[in-house]
Amino acid sequence: METLSNWKNVTLDSLSSMGKNIGAALPKIVGAIAILILGWLIIKIVLFILGKILKLAKMDALSERINEMDLLGNGKFKIDIVKITLGFVKWLLLLVFFIVAADILDWGIISTEIGNLLRYLPRLFTALVLFTIGLYLGSIVKNAIKNLFESFEFGGGKIISGLMFYVIVIFMSITALNQAGVDTTIITNNITLIMGSFLLAFALGLGLGSREIVADLLRSFYTRKNYAVGDKVVIGEDSGVIEAIENNSLTLVTKNGKFVIPIKDVVSQKVEIKS
Repeated sequence: METLSNWKNVTLDSLSSMGKNIGAALPKIVGAIAILILGWLIIKIVLFILGKILKLAKMDALSERINEMDLLGNGKFKIDIVKITLGFVKWLLLLVFFIVAADILDWGIISTEIGNLLRYLPRLFTALVLFTIGLYLGSIVKNAIKNLFESFEFGGGKIISGLMFYVIVIFMSITALNQAGVDTTIITNNITLIMGSFLLAFALGLGLGSREIVADLLRSFYTRKNYAVGDKVVIGEDSGVIEAIENNSLTLVTKNGKFVIPIKDVVSQKVEIKS
C-alpha cells in the first residue's frame, strides 16, 4: 500500500508540475499567436496600400520597359518590380513579427538568428539592385555600340556590343557579390587576368585589322570636305555627277550608267570639278 501511495503522490506532483508549466506557458503561446495574427493583418493592409502606391507611381510601366529591353537576351525571364518590392516588404515584416513572437516565447536563439538575417537583408537587397543596374547599363552600352557600328557601316558590331554587355554585367555582378558579403578575391583575380589577356589580343587584332578601315574613314572625310553630292566631276576616264559619298566608296552617275568607286581610288586619282 505504501508503494501505491508513493506512486500516487509522484503522479499528482508530476501532473501538478505539468499544469503549472502549461499555465505559465499558455499566456505566452496565446500572446505569440495573437501577435502573429495581428502581424498577418497588418502585413495585408501594408501590402495593399503599398501596391496601390506602386501602381500610381507606374512601376508596371517601368517593368514593361525593362522587359522590352531584353536584358538577358531572351523573353522567358521577366522582371516585375511591383512583385519583387511587395515580396521583399512582406518577408521583412514577417520576420519582424516572428522576432516579436519568439521574444514572447523566450526563444532567444531563434529571435537572435532571425535578427541577424534581418540585418543582412538590406545588403542582399542592395546587391540585387546593383546587379539590376549592371544589366540595365550593359544593355544601354550594348545598343549604343551596335548603333555606332551600324552608322559607320562596320561589321562585327553585334559581337563587340555583346562582348561589352557581358563585361559590364560580370564586373557589376562581382560588385554585387562583394556587397552581399561574398569573398570574390579569387574570382576577381582570375577574371581580371582572363579579361586583360583577351582584351589585349582583341585590341591588337582590331588595330591591325582595322588600319584599312581607318584609312578609308580619313579618305571619306577628305572627299566630303572637297566634293559634295551633285558635283559634276571627272575621275580618271569617268565623267559624271556624284550621287552619294559613303564611308568607303563614292557613287558616280555617268552616261554609261552608275559606278561605285572605292574612296581610295578617288583620293589617289586626279579629280576635275566641272563648273
